[in-house]
Amino acid sequence: MNISTHVLFSIVFFSFFLSSLHVTSYSKSDSYSFVLNCGSTTAGPDADGRNWVPDSKYLTLSDNSIPAKADFQDPSLPSLVPYMSARIFTSESTYRFSVTPKKRHWVRLHFYPSTYSTLNASDAYFSVVSGDFTLLNNFSASITAQALTQAYIVREFSLTPSDNGYLNITFKPTEKRNGSYAFVNGIEIIPMPDVFEPAILVGFSDQFVDADSSTLQTMYRLNVGGQYIPTKNDSGLTRTWYDDSPYLFGASFGVTSEADKNVKIRYPSDMPKYIAPVDVYSTARTMGPDLKINQNYNLTWVFQVDGNFMYLVRFHFCELQLTKINQRVFDIYLNNQTAQEAADVIAWSGSKAVPVYKDYAIYVSDGAGDDELWVALHPSLSAKPEFYDAILNGMEIFKLNDTSGNLAGPNPVPSQMLLKAESEEARTFTPSKSTSHAHVIGGAAGGAAAFGIVAALCIAIYQRKKRVLGSESGTSGWLPLYGNSHTTASKSTISGKSTASSNVSSMAANLCRHFSLAEIKHGTKNFEESEVIGVGGFGKVYKGVVDGGTKVAIKRSNPSSEQGVHEFQTEIEMLSKLRHRHLVSLIGYCEENEEMILVYDYMAYGTLREHLYKSNKPPLSWKQRLEICIGSARGLHYLHTGAKYTIIHRDVKTTNILLDENWVAKVSDFGLSKTGPNLNQTHVSTVVKGSFGYLDPEYFRRQQLTEKSDVYSFGVVLFEVLCARPALNPSLPKEQVSLGDWALHCQRKGILEDIIDPLLKGKINPECLKKFADTAEKCLSDQGLDRPSMGDVLWNLEFALQLQENPDGAKLVTEGRLNNNSQDFTHDHDMGMHGINLSIGGESAVSEESDGLNTSAVFSQLINPKGR
Repeated sequence: MNISTHVLFSIVFFSFFLSSLHVTSYSKSDSYSFVLNCGSTTAGPDADGRNWVPDSKYLTLSDNSIPAKADFQDPSLPSLVPYMSARIFTSESTYRFSVTPKKRHWVRLHFYPSTYSTLNASDAYFSVVSGDFTLLNNFSASITAQALTQAYIVREFSLTPSDNGYLNITFKPTEKRNGSYAFVNGIEIIPMPDVFEPAILVGFSDQFVDADSSTLQTMYRLNVGGQYIPTKNDSGLTRTWYDDSPYLFGASFGVTSEADKNVKIRYPSDMPKYIAPVDVYSTARTMGPDLKINQNYNLTWVFQVDGNFMYLVRFHFCELQLTKINQRVFDIYLNNQTAQEAADVIAWSGSKAVPVYKDYAIYVSDGAGDDELWVALHPSLSAKPEFYDAILNGMEIFKLNDTSGNLAGPNPVPSQMLLKAESEEARTFTPSKSTSHAHVIGGAAGGAAAFGIVAALCIAIYQRKKRVLGSESGTSGWLPLYGNSHTTASKSTISGKSTASSNVSSMAANLCRHFSLAEIKHGTKNFEESEVIGVGGFGKVYKGVVDGGTKVAIKRSNPSSEQGVHEFQTEIEMLSKLRHRHLVSLIGYCEENEEMILVYDYMAYGTLREHLYKSNKPPLSWKQRLEICIGSARGLHYLHTGAKYTIIHRDVKTTNILLDENWVAKVSDFGLSKTGPNLNQTHVSTVVKGSFGYLDPEYFRRQQLTEKSDVYSFGVVLFEVLCARPALNPSLPKEQVSLGDWALHCQRKGILEDIIDPLLKGKINPECLKKFADTAEKCLSDQGLDRPSMGDVLWNLEFALQLQENPDGAKLVTEGRLNNNSQDFTHDHDMGMHGINLSIGGESAVSEESDGLNTSAVFSQLINPKGR
């Protein structure tokens, strides 16, 4: 590896005694912090309860800036504070903070690239400077958010100590672009201890990089083998830790493990507890139990980085199982260079459950293909350990400033796949304003947004594009997408004013009634607030009346934001061609005077979710829940097989299952729906969209959408119905946060009955519960090929209902056919389903309303069960 002269200048030579140094203590007297809600005149809490205060008193020249409010709120924002207000700079402006001299500080900058008054987010190009260090240069939050398919951006830096007791942060619009401006939504200034030490330079065992004297940017911070750790659960430094799985390379993910309940993490006396929280050291990823396989592969992570910079990679280790030296010994590689031979965690730490961390520095050049940092672990064969394996608990990657004090990299390049997807979305309508997707549908009584806990989804999408899909690459960064985020949605840019039918194809317009705005206003009493029955990202949902007495649900887009144009169009084009008892019916639409309004059948009982938990409504019986699940499965099965072409819903969840006055379930909200692959394809490659907690992990990893993605989401719905709790609940212990993961764990341990809805205990036939749980478990298989089709799911739910209502009769009818089918979906019954697959809801087939299905005795009883 060739290192340029200006890089070598930054390398300081140290003797090996430096390896015994440890970080200094963190003084509690330095616990002040600045947490600014930029552009706001009032203080307010964020989703974690931290209070953000106005920023104006920290500006040196307040005349050079203006406060502003975002025109619309993206559904994936974690909270209103600090993202919905911004400080706009039209010329160079500086914040000044009084800080403790000789002390390092975290600086976190929050950006939400939205429309602020008349300012377009795409015009914001600017630099950010602090002292002698350039943190950002010609930075475009809009391009960065687009490339990473993310609504907001966070940049974290660790600044060297100030000599004079002041810390300045200067924002400057780029001069080379006319109309350019700078902006910021939130600023955090947090004092921090000296957590950085000289690190061995990979490839030069006698050379060290002095990270302690550098300003650094946090690129990645991962809880390897564990889950997301929010700022409030960090070890005092308000850091955020993310799941590592999106960065794993290849098919071999290794295995994850967690410390036993009786194992207590014991920090050594020379290692401060703030280095990393206990949660990081309590989980780990290892290579797996097959030692022969382990000898032939590397456990590998790949990260997008900027070229021409030095990087510090910090590894966190804690042996949770083994107790002796030379039991688990492995080599560590950075960009195919040996960083550490014969790493032995027990030899470093001295004991089981004792943490240790190691730092290594590597220079990444700017040659072709040099915008990635590869981290690999491999068993050390020469050491002949007892087990050929490797372990890692946590990892942090920091970028160091160059000799000119620069940390700024180029703006990322949006992938060709993303640009193509957005181009396809924009093709059939005239561009207007930046939009994002909507989630409330007719009859929805305002389903609550699911809390985000999934891995840093958007980073994963971007960083795998080049590797998997061959798209262009750009820089990546440390970009949190947790907190209350519930969706990921690409943004479309639209310009101009809406006119009647401008966003709707002529075919859809002919199949769907067009309402005048006057009719809509009359039916909603001029959008009377008392008629609101739901609110979501798209806008408000009103209860209304049309044609002199027909009750309807009217979904109105927020006129000021014009959010959801693509979803508005997709909903009309999909639902205008679909008719099924278990799909919500679209009556018509209105597009007039910049309004986007959809009119649906009125769903008297609202969403399924509001009848399961967090509601004062009477609970549903188990039979009602089963019938609702069966109806929903029929609607999805029709989408997958009964329509003219396969339709993948992409957002199956309990708030998108509505109930009419007869408790008939209807699948709703087709704003994200996608036409499935044709006969020559196995999947559709597309930007990942959906709701966290329900998102198919295979779709998330590979960006390849199939109907089995809906099956996975439906599996979460089944467990949600059984357990009466949200798909994600961050207030629970971390192993219970994700309902899907927790239910699978309990199912495999044989303790599922411990977590079902207390109101159902003792009321479910054991055989019915077993069939229902086995079905949900199969739906949540990690690989799509292992999941059943929706036809299989429907069959098994019908059978579960029979087991509940008439256990002996159901067993008799299926004797000799199913045998052990409670565990497996057999080929025999798969073939038996083909006839019914073609008939459920098909255009020329018998739909749910028909009772005369000509099929076997088994299926006739399942479709028309006695007493239903």
